[in-house]
Amino acid sequence: MLTMNGLKARVRNGRLVLDEPTTLPEGTEIDLAIAEAGDELDAEERMALHAALADAWKSAQSGELRPAEELLKKLRTPG
Repeated sequence: MLTMNGLKARVRNGRLVLDEPTTLPEGTEIDLAIAEAGDELDAEERMALHAALADAWKSAQSGELRPAEELLKKLRTPG
């Protein structure tokens, strides 16, 4: 199984250019997300987020997991 930390890239002349070499195999497709410096959560929303993350972690520790591919497919399916 291929594991790798996030990659950092910059836009130059309308193209994404990686700032460091990668060990990904030729032709590998990746999903990109724009990293933002912060968020707009207020204190109450942040507490709710932390509670949801703690619940998710408990579920993961007890073995209640779903493959990431399954979740991504669901998110990409319209409707």
